[in-house]
Amino acid sequence: MSIPRNIAMALYRRFGRQRLRRIALGSIPFIVLITLWYMNGIFHWLPPVFIPTIYSVFEAIFVLQEGCAGIVEIVALDNNCLMTTNIFSSLGRVVLAMLVGLPLGIGFGILAGMNRTVSKFLEPIGIFANSISGIAWVPLAIVWFGVGWMTTLFIMLNTIFWLMFFNAMLGVRGISRTYEQSVLTLGGSSWDVITQVYLPGAMPSIISGMRMSMGFGWRALIAAEMIGGDSGLGFMIFSSAEEYKVEEVFLGVLIISMIFLLTDRYLLMPLEKWTSNRWGLVWRPA
Repeated sequence: MSIPRNIAMALYRRFGRQRLRRIALGSIPFIVLITLWYMNGIFHWLPPVFIPTIYSVFEAIFVLQEGCAGIVEIVALDNNCLMTTNIFSSLGRVVLAMLVGLPLGIGFGILAGMNRTVSKFLEPIGIFANSISGIAWVPLAIVWFGVGWMTTLFIMLNTIFWLMFFNAMLGVRGISRTYEQSVLTLGGSSWDVITQVYLPGAMPSIISGMRMSMGFGWRALIAAEMIGGDSGLGFMIFSSAEEYKVEEVFLGVLIISMIFLLTDRYLLMPLEKWTSNRWGLVWRPA
């Protein structure tokens, strides 16, 4: 049996036919794009100033890390380790904004959804806040906080909080009052209603809100870093574009997309699937 056949059989046993088929189908668009990108480097359909070669983008990794001495400098976010410093700066802002924005949005959303009158009163506010793009706040954020961490963090929090608040509120509002009354009739407290009815019942909507907030939050963060940041992947892309380093711009875009794809695929999607299987599939606003 040949080596490729051994590999194919091992993959089949590991993933199964259906999953391998989904992986193969999902890989086709990327294979096509990478092939066209590689061919452009050979035939020069578009000059490198517009689309750099794959090799030059790969080489940009080592150029950006050229002055980096080692792991200690990477962990310390040394300015000589440009690529890793910008990556960790953006990731740090995302994690911090999630740790603050998610609990606040979920908590206030559940409290608002518990009262139908209050939730219907606040629903237009939630729609209004979510309709305003996160980057629309950048000029004001620069005036309020200056250029740096506070501006980008404010933009991220503004995006994440309102998305989570709105989804949590509608998720709670879509739960039948029968469950709440059943818990109270059996002697449960208001806290039991929140933990055993509202939170589990609204969880599918909350998880969907997490995926949305992660996507919109990333976009808002990169835009904020471009305009009002002093570090991060958005700042790296903007600085490289000003210096006509197109290969570094492409590298930054690829890193952003890969981080989000991996986070969504291996964290948010499994969490959403588990939650939907555990507590239900859809919510219906009352």
